[in-house]
Amino acid sequence: MHVLNHLGLSEEIARLAVYPKAYIFRMYDTAEIVGQFSLADEHARLHGARYSQLHRADLHGLLAAKARSIKPGVVHLDKKAIGFSETDKDVTLLFADGSRAQGDMLVGADGMKSVIRSQMVGADRAIYTGDAAWRLTVPTERLPQPFLDQVMSVYTGPGAHVVCYYLRAGALLNFVGLVETDEVSDESWTSRLPWEDLKAAFQGWHSDIQTVIDVSDHNECFRWSLFRRPVPSNWCTKRVTMLGDAVHSTLPYLAQGAAMAVEDAAVLSRSLGMTEDIGAALQIYQRNRIDRTKRIVDGSSANRDLFHLRNQQQMRQIFASRNQGAERNEWLYSYNPLTAQLA
Repeated sequence: MHVLNHLGLSEEIARLAVYPKAYIFRMYDTAEIVGQFSLADEHARLHGARYSQLHRADLHGLLAAKARSIKPGVVHLDKKAIGFSETDKDVTLLFADGSRAQGDMLVGADGMKSVIRSQMVGADRAIYTGDAAWRLTVPTERLPQPFLDQVMSVYTGPGAHVVCYYLRAGALLNFVGLVETDEVSDESWTSRLPWEDLKAAFQGWHSDIQTVIDVSDHNECFRWSLFRRPVPSNWCTKRVTMLGDAVHSTLPYLAQGAAMAVEDAAVLSRSLGMTEDIGAALQIYQRNRIDRTKRIVDGSSANRDLFHLRNQQQMRQIFASRNQGAERNEWLYSYNPLTAQLA
């Protein structure tokens, strides 16, 4: 939020965002609360900005509009990057249609299947995690009222968990159901599977989960397999670097994937302002981001094991013994990429 406010997007965000009151962990079948901590108001008090949730497409739209307002025509669509070449003086990005773009530097922000990363660090070493993620959105007008509070709701169960939260000022409920499975499907946000498979995956789960599944669009149930990729030890050449999922894709168990990309961009911008030497600036950026992003990636992976415990009593004990809100506020949520000291 600090970065988006800094860009002058406060009013647009307020129109589109949801500010969840809390993070609440529940048992998958009874909805018994096993853990919780405050979010939006607590963040404002501790960190100077509220915890907010935005639809990814809305965030993209805001950022693209801001870029166009600074430089009209800067966004070009329907381009597929296939590689790059660089010299001591510039870098050239190559596209599948035979065209190219030239500049002083290149930032590879081309996602988890990054072409830029492949050229920089070699072939993708993705390892299947054993998990797949169902994702669907439901207009809240389809849900009985009252339904779930405006909180981040996590239902934890044996070999699976579900995350539900609101988007677009509460007009949509987002559902992400993560299940352990040997069936490897596409690693794609647009891969549809039968609604009946989704329903079967959460048989016996709480009525809240059944309600969301039942009122969803049965032809719009997406599932993608989750893969783990090692964070490379080097992100940069003299004129090329990466940010976001291209360099440190993470599992969706700490809700920090998009946040890390925004943090990256802020720190990269600050680094470029510290020196006219692009290569030196890229090293400052990498040096100040690699440990934090790796910690988030590792922490997200660790949450998977907790959320999928088979032993419910063990799960209760672990949640009771940890103050997850305090842990995250100490190092995760307290980080401000606009003011963090750069070494």
